[in-house]
Amino acid sequence: MEEQNYSNHRHGFFQPEMIVLLILILTAIGSVINLYLSFGDHQRLYTASLVTVLTISVLVQLWYGWESSIKVQDRAIRAEENLRHFALTGKLLDPNLKIGQIVALRFASDDEFVSLAKRAVEEKLSRDDIKKAVKNWRADHQRI
Repeated sequence: MEEQNYSNHRHGFFQPEMIVLLILILTAIGSVINLYLSFGDHQRLYTASLVTVLTISVLVQLWYGWESSIKVQDRAIRAEENLRHFALTGKLLDPNLKIGQIVALRFASDDEFVSLAKRAVEEKLSRDDIKKAVKNWRADHQRI
């Protein structure tokens, strides 16, 4: 697997799920157009409204599923990095660190992790600034 660093660590947004998302968005657009065109025809109105409601429901469910998986992953990263900080220093991470900062800190090697975490709080570094400050990159190939 290719060595990970700041310039190549991001996942491409186009994944197999994106095909399903694209199909659902096109279906939602088509169903709304069909619903609009069905307002004068009571025989088509029920079917058109049912397809529209179901399509939008699936889109909402897909969004919440994706959002929930990211939140769960963020919680796991917070716990892992808290444990890592505790193992290195005997103290938990500073509670002033935001989750985005903690997520970015996971790329720092153990040698620079503690000082970078302290610097992130003191200088209010953004997620991107933290990643740019990492000198010895610790790869994470399992992030969704």
